[in-house]
Amino acid sequence: MYSILRKEFNAFLSSPVAYVVIGVFLVATGLFVWVFPDSSVLDYGYADLQTLFNIAPWIFLFLIPAITMRTFAEEKKAGTIELLLTRPLTDGQIIGGKYLACLLLALLALVPTLLYYYSVYQLGNPEGNIDSAATVGSYLGLGLLAAVFAAIGIFASAITRDQIIAFLVAVVGCFLVYTGFDSLASVFEGSTAYYISQLGIAAHYRDLSKGLIDSRDLLYFLSMIVALLWVTRLALRSRNW
Repeated sequence: MYSILRKEFNAFLSSPVAYVVIGVFLVATGLFVWVFPDSSVLDYGYADLQTLFNIAPWIFLFLIPAITMRTFAEEKKAGTIELLLTRPLTDGQIIGGKYLACLLLALLALVPTLLYYYSVYQLGNPEGNIDSAATVGSYLGLGLLAAVFAAIGIFASAITRDQIIAFLVAVVGCFLVYTGFDSLASVFEGSTAYYISQLGIAAHYRDLSKGLIDSRDLLYFLSMIVALLWVTRLALRSRNW
């Protein structure tokens, strides 16, 4: 699995994909956090990074499918998937290696945003006037959100040989999982609306963004990732049916 991870990650770094993804993410978040007056931290008056954590999931919704769309679709189209599958590797190792490479690239895009935290920390009045616990929870939630989006993207790429179709399926899947249950919950009231909203990612992401690291939220994200990678394995195994 490590060999696959290294091969895939090096392929990202040797192509414009990694630099475009990281560049687009940083430019987009930078504009919203520091430039646009309606969302700028400098105009907001409060020392927090809520703007970053509100906008980042929407940017990831498009960027992560762009990362994952080639993982299996490109192998199928080029005819190298059979060569890969005949290597002494299990389906789980192949999927795990490709998945972790995509997730690592997505998380790499988050690293430079730590400068945003440092800047807001320094600009706070008094210095350090920022809710660090909520910030840590938000970064954790954003990382787990990226992990689920990457798993959706890997699955989308495994069921088609066309990268564009894989991208569109992944974007729609991420959108539905992130906002679909909240939209459905708005139709209902009371406990029914609550339980429906808990089926979606957004509710658990919001809880983590408050600095409340609950085992139920972590279990939800991990369960989603495992389930999506499992159905990806089934999609690959279907070649033998």
